[in-house]
Amino acid sequence: MFDYKYRVLLYYKYITIDSPEELKQEHLDFCKSLGLKGRILISEEGINGTVSGTVEQTDLYMEEMKKDPRFEDMVFKIEESKEHAFKKMHVRHRDELVSFDLEEDVDPNEITGNYLEPEEFYKQMNDPNTVIIDARNDYEYDVGHFKGAIKPDIKSFRELPDWIKENKQTFENKKILTYCTGGVRCEKFSGWLLKEGFEDVSQLHGGIITYGQDPKVKGELWDGKCYVFDERLTVPVNQITHHVVGRDHFTGEPCERYVNCANPECNKQILISEENEHFYLRGCTHECRVHPRNRYIVEYELTEEEVEERLEKIENTLGKSSQ
Repeated sequence: MFDYKYRVLLYYKYITIDSPEELKQEHLDFCKSLGLKGRILISEEGINGTVSGTVEQTDLYMEEMKKDPRFEDMVFKIEESKEHAFKKMHVRHRDELVSFDLEEDVDPNEITGNYLEPEEFYKQMNDPNTVIIDARNDYEYDVGHFKGAIKPDIKSFRELPDWIKENKQTFENKKILTYCTGGVRCEKFSGWLLKEGFEDVSQLHGGIITYGQDPKVKGELWDGKCYVFDERLTVPVNQITHHVVGRDHFTGEPCERYVNCANPECNKQILISEENEHFYLRGCTHECRVHPRNRYIVEYELTEEEVEERLEKIENTLGKSSQ
């Protein structure tokens, strides 16, 4: 068994923070002094972070965080790792922990959906009168999701309320289950659903990460992998069986490998095999492949002749596949 020397901590806490800008700098200095790397958001409504470090560094971080009365009951989701999950340490101030952009904000400390522990969530998913709504972005869903979960036709979390309103009849008189990576998005989303008049709303307590670690359910009923916002990009969830649901952007073949489009003005995340990444110049479209700042072309120092030759091969391949 591999001896993991690093950990990844995922956590959030909705709590009033009076001086988020001041705490931002203090917290950045603190994390750097410990040698942690990661991404932390701080706002007036709380804190949301993912950090990586050695076992000793993360133990000290959790210990020190809980000395602060605001975070003394903070729940940390702990994942073992072979190495750092980030390249740098960032702490940023945001207006919201998650961008929901509601006219009337939702305070999870005042209203939020019923918490379901993994075993309860597992049982509820099997209820025929239940609908499961994935509260994440489309690219997160594409690489992994719960069996039967509904994929909202959205590109970002802030689009979710409008999509729900447009499809309200689908969820009326149903038991609604919702889930996200660690739980921070569901806190607001489930509360918003209750405000909109949906009566039976529950959320997966601790999110997908906790569900995958639960010793009883062992991630069952999850297909694919879970997208995470660090260098790992995806992590396993189902400890019993693994079904690949991701599909290569070009061939449609099973794939769980994400890369960013080489066009910096696009930067779309696409599932693609290593072979196809090289063949298609890491561009998700023809426009991205021929973009003057294509990062793949720069990285591999391709000449104009080499690029033209590759583009001709791509055109021939795509032409054949459409016949």
